[in-house]
Amino acid sequence: MSNAPLMPMATAVWLVENTTLTFKQIAEFCKMHEVEIQGIADGEVAKGIIAYNPIISGQLSREEIELSSKDENRPLKIQTTDVQISSETKKIKKYVPLSKRQDKPDSALWLLKNHSILKDSQIAKLVGITKNSVVAIRNKSYWNYNNLNPKDPVAMNLFSQKELTEAIEKAERRIKREKKEKEKAKQSH
Repeated sequence: MSNAPLMPMATAVWLVENTTLTFKQIAEFCKMHEVEIQGIADGEVAKGIIAYNPIISGQLSREEIELSSKDENRPLKIQTTDVQISSETKKIKKYVPLSKRQDKPDSALWLLKNHSILKDSQIAKLVGITKNSVVAIRNKSYWNYNNLNPKDPVAMNLFSQKELTEAIEKAERRIKREKKEKEKAKQSH
């Protein structure tokens, strides 16, 4: 049994949309059932899943796709040699292309709306903008406030769902702690 690709469902969506491969070939490659692939093609399965290009991640080559597109009996072979997923997470200041810079304030707005328990400093750290910007967005005094669109930062790969969950859990612990402190203060009076 060979390896399944990263994000098999999203990869299947991409293969259905961008190749002439048979459902059987896609199903075998993504370790899914042919019926599921048919469902993706019909738009019944994987609604809202963003297609993931396996060529970019180095799991498939264009040549590999072309060879199997020409011969429906030829299974796709995953390329595993190049894919190195390091387990250590390194803190690297990522360069953010101009097209994405608007995503940060949009994401901060999304977090303010959807996870109001997060502290401004937590939002600033997650999204990678200054705390002042977060405060300005919260107060609607941000210079570009009217052009902001709340966007889910996890869907845009600004950070992972795990990082978001950890931040929310931390905020929940802080709120519980503050509640206890308030109650203690009340009892001591």
